[in-house]
Amino acid sequence: MFTDKIELKDFEKMDPEYQELLRRVLAIQADCEIGGPHLYVETMLPSAPTKVDQLVVARTAAEEIDHYRKMARLAGDIGVDVSYVLSRPNQERYVEAFRGRITTWEDYAVFGFLIDRIGRYQLEEFLDCSYAPLERVLPVVMKEEEGHIDFGTTKTAELAASGGDSKAKVQRAVDYWYVKALDMFGRSESRRSERYCYWGLKRRSNAQARGEYMKEVNPLIEKMGLRVPDPNKGRLYL
Repeated sequence: MFTDKIELKDFEKMDPEYQELLRRVLAIQADCEIGGPHLYVETMLPSAPTKVDQLVVARTAAEEIDHYRKMARLAGDIGVDVSYVLSRPNQERYVEAFRGRITTWEDYAVFGFLIDRIGRYQLEEFLDCSYAPLERVLPVVMKEEEGHIDFGTTKTAELAASGGDSKAKVQRAVDYWYVKALDMFGRSESRRSERYCYWGLKRRSNAQARGEYMKEVNPLIEKMGLRVPDPNKGRLYL
């Protein structure tokens, strides 16, 4: 496994496979960061239940757009212009979870609970990674992601605790986003994932990261009095 620390000045000296993988992962990460706001801002910003909730939606979107800006700068430094993802139609996003629209508060809460948590897992892959400029942007980005996760988890739990129709709507949202979340890790048997690990650009295989995620979220779902969905039903990538 590759363990050197690579600075921008060293990038062009690296193996072409390393260059290709880094360019790819930064483009996908930038697309995911901007993809979230494109899912929910138009509908959820004006319809959030309270003034505080509306502020959180706006602040979350602003932070995600800033995360995009950071990833776009890193990508641009190595010759990848990702400005096209700013206005990209949702249905053309790299990752399936961002190809749609969030129109209910239950979906917004569960998105923060489950999908922003995937964002944390994605960022964790870069901790102590071989590309030093990427590692250096992580502390601020990861701290803000934790805030998004905490808000989503708290709101999901509150809605579930309300019982009745509210709980039923949250369960439907969990059923939908849980499957999307598991698919975000990609195929379990992925040669590209192995190469990312080889070059020190990721820490875990897709299957390992997905397994750790399920161990984390399944008890949280159950604690809320909700049902953990079938992890294989409706999946695109096994």
